[in-house]
Amino acid sequence: MAIFTGAGVAVVTPMNQDGSVNFDALGEILEAQIAGETDAIIICGTTGESSTLNDEEHIATIKYAVDKVAGRIPVIAGTGSNSTAEAINLSKKAEEVGADGLLCVTPYYNKATQAGLYKYYEAISDAVNIPIIMYNVPSRTGTNILPATAVKIAKEVKNVVAIKEATGNIKQVAELAALADGCLDIYSGNDDQIVPLLSLGGKGVISVLSNVAPKQTHDIVAKFMEGDLEGSRKIQLEAMDLINALFCEVNPIPVKAAMNMLGYNAGILRAPLTEMEDANKEKLRKALVDFGLLN
Repeated sequence: MAIFTGAGVAVVTPMNQDGSVNFDALGEILEAQIAGETDAIIICGTTGESSTLNDEEHIATIKYAVDKVAGRIPVIAGTGSNSTAEAINLSKKAEEVGADGLLCVTPYYNKATQAGLYKYYEAISDAVNIPIIMYNVPSRTGTNILPATAVKIAKEVKNVVAIKEATGNIKQVAELAALADGCLDIYSGNDDQIVPLLSLGGKGVISVLSNVAPKQTHDIVAKFMEGDLEGSRKIQLEAMDLINALFCEVNPIPVKAAMNMLGYNAGILRAPLTEMEDANKEKLRKALVDFGLLN
């Protein structure tokens, strides 16, 4: 059974001006997401600046989200690391504070082999009892989970039930879906490819777009699942300019800027990320206006 079907938000981590986590703002964002019909919260992922959170902040943020959401929708915790031992530590603690599932990115920088990836997910799985979503994003990690490896892990490693596919390579996703034959749930990790991935049997999306447009992102998936393919495609295409603006600089720089424009008090970015360039900020503002999110 899927952890969720639909649109899960890869939620930002709002920061105070001193760089600390702004839990009050996070609470407001989580409530807005639930009101917007988001199907799952993905906390402390790439968009949540997990790589610059220390362990104490990381777990405190996961726990806050679990307590705030209070079972209304699943909360999935980002706990992957370039160190298997660290990934295990974070995963065990996330389970202890009540996360419904884990999103574990492939080890970054180390560039593990396919055998190494298998051992990585096996070791995390052996340490926990909640479902795991593999996260394949070669553009950020330098490592690609090949379809045969992903399927082998899904069939042989307990708890690994899904993959967030962010290669941007639809051919690879099609090969994965064909090999998996239903043994592995597939979520899009790219907002510009939600409909194409759903057409290959995907369960939904883990979305940056959903931070600013939760209802519309939810509806792209919901309409597709209901058989309203034209309605789903229409929203996907109408959102393309905004999606492009949200990725015109490295994520989460634009989405935090967008959240601040929309009044969510997302706050600052942690170094080495920097504030958005003025020209790109104007492009983003126009896209928000054109999509009907900002006056």
